Amino acid sequence: MPRYVVERNFGAISDADMLSAAALSDQLITDRFTDITWEHSHIVATDEGEIFTYCVYGAPSEDVIREHAEAFGSHTITNVFEIVDDVTPVEVRRRAASAGT
Repeated sequence: MPRYVVERNFGAISDADMLSAAALSDQLITDRFTDITWEHSHIVATDEGEIFTYCVYGAPSEDVIREHAEAFGSHTITNVFEIVDDVTPVEVRRRAASAGT
């Protein structure tokens, strides 16, 4: 199944509202979007106090990701990227050694 990184802007959302949005997102996956797997999210704050999230999902298509996002609202999707590979420092060292670099 394809995997995606979804960048979202929640604006200046409170901690309580952010938790509510995340809980609703998870509930929608359980109830309506059972073909989506939420792997994890990174939450960051800008100097201006806006909250952005970078969420990793498994899903059959970008369209399904966008439908799910529309259903729970509270944010704007700024980017959706399909993940083409994952790498760790250990794997980089192993690949570099195999390539002779």
